[in-house]
Amino acid sequence: MHKRISYYDCAIIGGGLAGLSLATWLGRNGFRVVVNEKRTYPFHKVCGEYLAMESVASLSGLGVPLSSWDLPRIQKLLLSSPDGAVLTRGLQPGGIGVSRYMLDSALAAGVRTCGVEIREGTKVEGVRFEKGTFQIGTSEGSVRARVCCASFGRHSNFDRKWKRGQNLGASDRYVGVKYHARLDKPDDVIELHCFHRGYCGISPVEEGKHCICYLTSEKNLRAAGNTITRLEERIRSENPLLGKALREAVMLTGRPVTVSQIGFSPRNRVNDHVLMLGDAAGMIPPLCGNGMSMALHSSKLALDPISRYLQGSISRESMEREYRVRWQSQFADRMRAARMIQSMILQSPLANLLVRTLRPFPGAVDWLIRQTHGPAPF
Repeated sequence: MHKRISYYDCAIIGGGLAGLSLATWLGRNGFRVVVNEKRTYPFHKVCGEYLAMESVASLSGLGVPLSSWDLPRIQKLLLSSPDGAVLTRGLQPGGIGVSRYMLDSALAAGVRTCGVEIREGTKVEGVRFEKGTFQIGTSEGSVRARVCCASFGRHSNFDRKWKRGQNLGASDRYVGVKYHARLDKPDDVIELHCFHRGYCGISPVEEGKHCICYLTSEKNLRAAGNTITRLEERIRSENPLLGKALREAVMLTGRPVTVSQIGFSPRNRVNDHVLMLGDAAGMIPPLCGNGMSMALHSSKLALDPISRYLQGSISRESMEREYRVRWQSQFADRMRAARMIQSMILQSPLANLLVRTLRPFPGAVDWLIRQTHGPAPF
């Protein structure tokens, strides 16, 4: 028995922030859109769950009722070095704390009201571009579409197919680990704690919970026998403030959510005519707390060229070129600054020096924050 073939204007691989927001905007404009998501909503994702204010207006425009969720308003940063030095600074304009579990689920519900089809529990097995049309093989049948976008996050089987990140050595790969926990901490502060070849963010989210999310080199995990428990024993001993927080945390999930083979090398924005969105286009280091906003913003950048191509106003080549140029203009400087800051934070001696050097110069801290955030709401 042959599986059915469905036809769409745009097919999106991955139903995270970038994919769902683009699907909503295209659906509202009357285009036929399908989102293929391998998991079933709601689900947790490895994410620091800090949403910069630059993207709040955009989410509200997508129909997400942020104002009614009573979310924590984050207005302060606490940064600690491995040797225990602490820097605190107000965040302007700051952000809010909200879990991906809650946010993605709300976006998915809103997408359906726009006539967009979401295929949950659907794995994309292959993508082929031929004679101006994409044929996308999935576990639920084939899909044909005029435009294909990928928002599959930090790592996918397609990265191997497209040979993206193949130049990463063992020292360039990272793992991410996330928990939700109860912690006796203020609900207006995001904390960033450095340790040897890694750092951990602690931020408030909805319902009085905190997100604990850390990034560390795969070398650290291998040195701990590839065991999260042993890795965290080591981490607790490498930063006194972080160690205290992890000992006092009441974890709300038995096992953490994890992701591996994370890399920060530059990536192509278009591969085999597929437009890459969010982390799939390039991942900003999590210490900047801006990944969620960049995911939303990248889909907005893609919306206009995709719409004009589907309407017949521009060619495919022009659509792809315009998206590349827009992405480069908006994000290239942010990405370079973020990678530079991360390279210092990941080296304990430099992290110690950086925190102690910046403490007397709050203006320098503000300047560094501005380098990794957008100038205004979009």
